[in-house]
Amino acid sequence: MVRFPHLACFDARCGQRYGLHEIVYACGKCGNLLEVANRFEQFDTSKIRNAWQQRRLSLAKVDVSGVWRYREMLPFVTSDEEIVTLPEGNTPLFDAPAAAAYAGLDSLQFKHQGYNPTASFKDNGMTAGVTQAKILGARRVACVSTGNTSASMAAYAAAAGMQAVIFLPAGKIAYGKLAQALEYGALTIQVEANFDQILALVRELAEDLGIYLLNSINPFRIEGQKSIVIELLDQRGWSVPDWIVLPGGNLGNVSALGKGLRELRTAGLIESFPRVAVIQAAGSAPFVRQMRENRDLRPVRNPETLATAVRIGNPVSWRKAEQAVQSTGGRAEAVTEQAIADAKAIVGRCGIGCEPASATTLAGIRNLVRARTISPSADVTAILTGHLLKDPDYAYRYHTGQLQTPSGEPIRAEFGNAPVSVPHDRAKIAELLERHAGGTAPGSDR
Repeated sequence: MVRFPHLACFDARCGQRYGLHEIVYACGKCGNLLEVANRFEQFDTSKIRNAWQQRRLSLAKVDVSGVWRYREMLPFVTSDEEIVTLPEGNTPLFDAPAAAAYAGLDSLQFKHQGYNPTASFKDNGMTAGVTQAKILGARRVACVSTGNTSASMAAYAAAAGMQAVIFLPAGKIAYGKLAQALEYGALTIQVEANFDQILALVRELAEDLGIYLLNSINPFRIEGQKSIVIELLDQRGWSVPDWIVLPGGNLGNVSALGKGLRELRTAGLIESFPRVAVIQAAGSAPFVRQMRENRDLRPVRNPETLATAVRIGNPVSWRKAEQAVQSTGGRAEAVTEQAIADAKAIVGRCGIGCEPASATTLAGIRNLVRARTISPSADVTAILTGHLLKDPDYAYRYHTGQLQTPSGEPIRAEFGNAPVSVPHDRAKIAELLERHAGGTAPGSDR
């Protein structure tokens, strides 16, 4: 008799299984990634929805968390005392009419994961990953990161009393993210290689170094991240949108979204799937090419984009992401650096703000609406993965006309809002204010 939950090879044809307490990241039989196999067929949907709603009134740490509030969907934890939480989740769902108009939609919602403790979606997964590390008795955890993962792991490791070891590509990280890792006390090691090369090396060394690896190849990270779509649908009163759109980097978030949707449907909490659209930067878009060519993923050897969070040429979770997109009738789309920069400025005009990688969503939606893949009347929700202040230098350079692509080409500040200099003169200041009395930002009246 098969006991649930357990670790299972993602490829059902392989059928390899492992115990929850085995430290393993990939199938020893076929090499595919693993996932936590759960069983949810016996859910009383009315009872569980009511329980989740009531927990919003509780002051218990596990109930305050927007991840562990839904702990029936994460049954690998058997005791609340084992949970490491800051807490996380509880991220807002915004209406964004200005962004909708820009994209050509009647309406658009943003689920903003930048409102997490370390300001990115990684916290949803890291609380589960570090909790599993604690259950296993790990004292040292590690990750390879372009920024957000390192910030999140460092914070949760500090909360759990563990040492965090971070490997990052030298010179390829936004300082807003690196500063977090340093502040939280992580041992930070810069390596002269790109993300994919470093991850391959660290995967080989993990066992010898006695570290528990917390990149998205870790199946417990995915368990935590699936709470994003659970909370999203809970916030929508369990009304499933037509589309959910999210950025694609290492594709762990796409994988988590797909797993969450499958399990919610198995549990009877939803009756249909939204279509899933994955958006990548054009200079770092191996998954888009894979989906268009209908073949196995071919890595991009030297991925390039200013959106550092998605500068990944060999995403390890591509098979899981492929299932999420194909099973929902979704799409994969690539967008230019110019499109990302302009979309980011538009998200800011909504009073929301996001890091560059998050803005791929709006840029991608705009392309898909223009291509008539997404109807202007469609119910669309986009995931914003990180906060504006993760990469403030990008925003400053865009608005002041200094932003350039990785190849050195200038990015036009189509929606720029540069600061205006005036002399210490009352009349001239009054004149400037009068000129912009209509509320249009300086330099942006088009």
